[in-house]
Amino acid sequence: MVNSNNDRGVVQGQWQGKYGGGTSPLHWRGSVAILQKWLKGRYKPVKYGQCWVFAGVMCTVLRCLGIATRVVSNFNSAHDTDQNLSVDKYVDSFGRTLEDLTEDSMWNFHVWNESWFARQDLGPSYNGWQVLDATPQEESEGVFQCGPASVTAIREGDVHLAHDGPFVFAEVNADYITWLWHEDESRERVYSDTKKIGRCISTKAVGSNSRVDITDLYKYPEGSRKERQVYSKAVKRLFSLKASGRRTWIRRAGGRCHWHDDLLEPATKPSITGKFKLLEPPMLGHDLRLALCLANLTSRVQQVRVNLSGATILYTRKPVAEILHESHAMRLGRQEEKRIPITIFYSKYKEDLTEDKKILLAAMCLVTKGEKLLVEKDITLEDFITIKVLGPAMVGVAVTVEVTVVNPLLERVKDCALMVEGSGFLQEQLSIDVPTLEPQEKASVQFDITPSKSGPRQLQVDLVSPHFPDIKGFVIIHVATAK
Repeated sequence: MVNSNNDRGVVQGQWQGKYGGGTSPLHWRGSVAILQKWLKGRYKPVKYGQCWVFAGVMCTVLRCLGIATRVVSNFNSAHDTDQNLSVDKYVDSFGRTLEDLTEDSMWNFHVWNESWFARQDLGPSYNGWQVLDATPQEESEGVFQCGPASVTAIREGDVHLAHDGPFVFAEVNADYITWLWHEDESRERVYSDTKKIGRCISTKAVGSNSRVDITDLYKYPEGSRKERQVYSKAVKRLFSLKASGRRTWIRRAGGRCHWHDDLLEPATKPSITGKFKLLEPPMLGHDLRLALCLANLTSRVQQVRVNLSGATILYTRKPVAEILHESHAMRLGRQEEKRIPITIFYSKYKEDLTEDKKILLAAMCLVTKGEKLLVEKDITLEDFITIKVLGPAMVGVAVTVEVTVVNPLLERVKDCALMVEGSGFLQEQLSIDVPTLEPQEKASVQFDITPSKSGPRQLQVDLVSPHFPDIKGFVIIHVATAK
């Protein structure tokens, strides 16, 4: 009921960056406004949500029902559409994703919920945290729903258990396999890191805003023997496998069958390594300056052709527009390391940057002897906002808040506003106009709030502008009771 699919649920999803007739998912600042709008609209779906919105509403609803629930964020989250526990990505010779061939995807992050309860259907060893995901990604038993999947079952590779274990297992522990698609429609496996999926799985600490890393609840340490054993166990439990030399027969959902080369073995490591390195902080409104660092791991000279590409992307990693396309030839001596400097001018990306403020860079490195290495880097552009409370906060007594913002652009901007919201501070959202800001100008805005509830309270402030994506900030204010 939290998503609108299949019923008159609360939130309607939208991932295309077009939010006409509704509210951008990034503009919601809490669940209350969404649930109230759904109720007042006689259960008409509220537009629009993405994963963090679905998870936020789900958390509110379940806690209201008395079910212990928390929000979980998974970085480099797999969306395995064909249920083979791997993300199969097809790219061209510049490392650009071929959208018409690639059905699987790896989102920069994905957000779901965990609820704590007993699993009388599975047995006491599977009690505790259970995954529930309200984001409508795939149908389960004909309905857009996911879970409850036992976190313990995911960790142990028991994907045969109800409900949606294979999908959640893939989200956190699928192998990431890159295929180079040739013009003759043949494919070639490119070395890519099997440790890439499911990073820094996080939730909020109880009683503070600290991050708690819960990755070890979902899987054994990446690259460990135990983790590989669990992955192999999960694959074999999910499919009927017939080993034939170094090839494996996979029977997929819906009766389709597919040959998958060396499913359980990583591709051979190439004789070079590479990584992108930022030379300056990636600031919104500024040119991006970084370098591709390549190192020869052998004692022989190597010739490398490097094809570079870059694109603005959504947080689902779906490309929006290409902003970099160039090639370089490089000679690497024995054990030598070299850099290729890269500059992406603001004028090149500003028109196509989405609210997610993300850019994906790729380098396809073609080594002599046919070796291939794909190097990728996600960049999230940084911004700036600070919030200060000028005095003690007390119930029923006005206190001044000062917000300092910076125009991130190298041009004058106007029509900016601060959107302020906070439970126990304001009855409704407060909008404050911000004077015209000169290029990279810093400005401070002051306003008063009168707390109505005591204890630690969160005040949220967003700088909203038609010229750049929202800049968000918050502060925890400890409110004393009236004397």
